[in-house]
Order: sequence, then C-alpha cells, then structure tokens
Amino acid sequence: MRLMFVHYLFEDRGSAQDIHNYAKTARATGHEVALYGPQNSNSPFNYSMDVESADAVIFIFEWTTDLQDGDALDLVRLVARVPRERRVVIDCDGKYNDAISIVGDYNHPNEEVSRRWIEICDSLSDKIYQPTYHPLRPNVGTFFFHAYNPEWEVPLDFSAKEYGMFYVGHNWFRWRPMKRVLEAIEPVRGAIGAIGMVGHGWGSLPPWANASIIEDAYYSDPEYLKTLDIEVLPPILFGAVIEHMSKGVFTPVIYRPLFNHLKLVTCRTFETPAANTIPLFGMEEAYVEELYGERALELVLGATDPHEKILDVRRRPEYYAGIVQEIRGRLAEQYSYARSLEQLIEIVGN
Repeated sequence: MRLMFVHYLFEDRGSAQDIHNYAKTARATGHEVALYGPQNSNSPFNYSMDVESADAVIFIFEWTTDLQDGDALDLVRLVARVPRERRVVIDCDGKYNDAISIVGDYNHPNEEVSRRWIEICDSLSDKIYQPTYHPLRPNVGTFFFHAYNPEWEVPLDFSAKEYGMFYVGHNWFRWRPMKRVLEAIEPVRGAIGAIGMVGHGWGSLPPWANASIIEDAYYSDPEYLKTLDIEVLPPILFGAVIEHMSKGVFTPVIYRPLFNHLKLVTCRTFETPAANTIPLFGMEEAYVEELYGERALELVLGATDPHEKILDVRRRPEYYAGIVQEIRGRLAEQYSYARSLEQLIEIVGN
C-alpha cells in the first residue's frame, strides 16, 4: 500500500522522527510512505506530488491545517483524487476539540478558531484519530501516530556521563513543568553535576514568539537558568535527539499542561526510554502507568520530596536502568512503528 502523508514538517521539531520511521518501516514491509510536496534533493524525506498512485492520504495535523510548500489548489487536488473513505486525519495536538484552557495553555484562542479547525477536519474525513487513550469527542478514535523503534536503543552505561541532567526539546508551553523539575533540583544542585538544555526558547526568545501568541507559550526565565548554572544549547535535527539525551544520567519527560490534561503522547514519549538515560516522568501516575507499566511509577517525579528521587537516580542509575529495560520491552511490544503501520493500514481499509 502507498500512503501519502500530508504534514507541515520541520526537521528540528514535531513529527519529523515519526515520518522518517514510518517510511523506513513501510519499505521493510513492502509498503511505501511518501510525504506530500515537491521533491527536494536536500531532504532525507520522500517528497512526492503523485497523488494518483496513493492508496490513501493521511493528514497529520499539529500546529496548523495549512499545507507546506504548495499552492491554493493542493487541498482540492488531494480531496478530488482520493475517495473520502481513503482519507484519515490524525489530530496530534488535541485541536479537534472545543476550545480548552488549562493552566495558561490552550488548544485554541477561542471557540471560533476551534470551530474552523473541526470543520476542516470534518470536510476531509470521517476517520479522525488522536494519540490518546482518552479522546473527548465520541467520533474520535485512538491511534498512536508517535511510536517506538527498538533500533533506537542505546546500551545503558553511566560510567562516563558528561551531564547529570540533559534535556532536549523546545519551550512551547513547557516552562511551568520545567520549572517544577528545576525547583526540585535546587536543594541538591551540587550533587547533580552539569545540566544541559537543548532547544528553542529556553535562554532566549524562540523564533515563533510574536504579539499574536500569549506569553505563556514561550515564557522562560534565563536568569533563573543562569543561577542554576544550566548550559543552554541550540536546537538539533530529529536524528540527533536520542544521541543528545544520552549525554545525561537522567532526562525529564515533561508535557505542556494541555497535553497532560488530554493525556496525549508525543515523540518524546517513546524516544526518551530508548536513550542512554533514566527518564524522570513529570506526569500523573495513572498516565505513566497506562503507557509504561507499573514499575515505571518508580520514575515519577512526585509532589513529595521530588529532590530525593532526583538524588537517588543520580546515585543509583544502575538500579533504575533495570526499570528502563522493562519499559523498553513493553514499548517494543505494544507501540512499535511496525504495529502502528499495521493499524493505520487497517484504519484505511475499514
């Protein structure tokens, strides 16, 4: 089967890792994944405008429903040439919902914007999915577009770590959960070692900061980071994420408040356990257990004495590595790209 993915792609954020892995998995299993757009010899992605040969079109919507590098007729071409029953919408950011506001975070600024988003998705397909076990709307199904690749797994070895903590990710509504991690570190800062953070929006304003976006979307406190002696580094491409996370003894797994509320997963949900690091989860216990299993609860950064958990992970990484190995096995069995691709093909055929 030839699947045409439609996605506004950036190679240093969003779902670039996932699209790359779906294409790789498809080739290995006798299928093909193409990314809609003009061919680009400088890109590692299989761009194509050949809609006629596609068996299905998969619209992957994150921050926008706009199409990339096209013209005003692209959507018309896609809809006209592929039957409705062969079109699927994957709503990665929980925008196919009424307007929701959670702790300074939101999916839409108002109900009118929400209505337009929902109308666009409904005009494209009856098959609408979100990466959560708990969609709010009755016509939305569960599909984990973000997935796990066992080939990512780096041997767990803590003998020569450059950093105590290393985080990879942009600051998009993430300052509040990151501040909670850093406040837990403060009482034991001297025992942690070097701390590094990679991504836009931590030490300075990100490129998307503008007057049309509320400040909570990109707020950070560079001076506070300096007081903790945190090294802020520029963003990296998707293929280097796991390598960089592996620089630290532990890595926080934090989500923006909206994603916590909707219990959505992201690419980091699956990338972090594959790195040579101990993931420390900043989500609710039920959320963590549902995805990672019961033993993963030992890696939750709870509300009571979180600095003690951080200190114990720093002192006994080998113990927690055993939990990570169990998590890896669970993810490989339940959330692999091979399994997700099979599910996607079933969705197209139903």
